[in-house]
Amino acid sequence: MTNTPSVKLTSLSHKGGCGCKIGPKELQEVLQNLPTSIPNNNVLVGLDTSDDAGVYQLSEELAIVQTLDFFTPIVDDPYDFGQVAAANAVSDVYAMGGTPVTALNIVAFPIAQLEKSILSAILEGAKDKLNEASIALVGGHSIDDEEPKFGLSVTGTIHPGKIRTNTGAKPGDKLILTKPIGVGIMTSSLKKGLLSEKEIQLVTKVMTTLNKTAMEVSQSYDINASTDVTGFGLLGHLTEIAQGSDVGVQIDYNSVPVLPRVHELAEAGHIPGGSKSNFQYVEKQIHFAESLQQIDKWILTDAVTSGGLLLSVPGEEAISLEKALRAKEVDASIIGEVTENTPGKIDVTT
Repeated sequence: MTNTPSVKLTSLSHKGGCGCKIGPKELQEVLQNLPTSIPNNNVLVGLDTSDDAGVYQLSEELAIVQTLDFFTPIVDDPYDFGQVAAANAVSDVYAMGGTPVTALNIVAFPIAQLEKSILSAILEGAKDKLNEASIALVGGHSIDDEEPKFGLSVTGTIHPGKIRTNTGAKPGDKLILTKPIGVGIMTSSLKKGLLSEKEIQLVTKVMTTLNKTAMEVSQSYDINASTDVTGFGLLGHLTEIAQGSDVGVQIDYNSVPVLPRVHELAEAGHIPGGSKSNFQYVEKQIHFAESLQQIDKWILTDAVTSGGLLLSVPGEEAISLEKALRAKEVDASIIGEVTENTPGKIDVTT
């Protein structure tokens, strides 16, 4: 890691928070007004679905997966910020079942106000994470901006017949999540100086961990639907699976892995606005057990950065896959199942 001046990157964001996406309601309102794209039979996955990335077919045996993601700092260490941003951007390719091969940096930085070594550390962090994933950095673009932002555009490859989408879940499937949730609440608390150094290291490790191993291990199994849990929260992405697959979903709140102290911090009011907006967007699609408090519901819609894969797996394979993932040190948990009941809806039990 490059030595950099002591600076709290999260304090440089005018809005702070979790680096979340635009809320699902607002995004839907914008996208529905866009003109229809020119038809192209080579576009296998495009704007007409809520999938993680676009897929374009080049030949009978080859397609490319394309995605882009960037945000303002959600951790204070520049090197760690670069690592988080890279892991987050690459994750969408893994979620589609692809192999990321190249990346482009996207940089906005107040070059006259901050030391250049800070930007160098951000870029170094991203480069090291790309090297870990065997991805070639092939260029990028930068602008001078009043607050730092960083991310990447990533291209991957995949066989056209092996694309994973979020629309193929089937009744009887089990749902496997490969990382804990609560990242948005933790990073919001980090900005307010409420986390210990150990807690900062833990949430940073979760965000900087690639979904590469989880994707590779799961390739030996039948995966009916796949996504990664990011800005719309666990229930937001589960809703996309339920509606896109025309199935019902049942999850057990107590089986969902949550980072330590998240409930305590949420009770103290440190919940990002994006997490609350996520809840408002999906609450009509969800039946919650009466024992669940509002805090619990917000945790399930907490806006995540660089979250885990969410896999819909045939029931008879789920326990084997969970064990195989854990054997490779992936923090995988079976959190629920897919049903025939109430298509498009989610039932949260305790």
